Amino acid sequence: MNISDMKILVCDDSILSRKKFKDCIVNMGCTEIYEAADGEEVVNVYKEVRPTLVFMDIVMPKKDGIDAVKDIIAFDPNAKIVMASSVGTQSFLKDAIKAGATDFLQKPIDGEQVKRLIENFLQGGN
Repeated sequence: MNISDMKILVCDDSILSRKKFKDCIVNMGCTEIYEAADGEEVVNVYKEVRPTLVFMDIVMPKKDGIDAVKDIIAFDPNAKIVMASSVGTQSFLKDAIKAGATDFLQKPIDGEQVKRLIENFLQGGN
């Protein structure tokens, strides 16, 4: 698989965080990028577009990232979800991984870290 073949879903309640993710992913060559602003929306968008990879915040309105991961994994046990954690929410990462998330990254978003995660995914690392 090539990055141009991927569908990536970015979920964060911060429009700035979503933009940072999108800018990085577009610069890598991905053209199919979807967005969600909360945990309920990400589950609905996931079911509709079946993305290759999801980047998701942990702390969000309506439904937190951990519950959203559980719902997505119940729908698609093979979903690939990367959780984004800010300082102070790292304690939730263990719960997110237990719920089915495949990886995580630290906020603020670092373009190189996103690039490494996507490259690792493309090489079959996750």
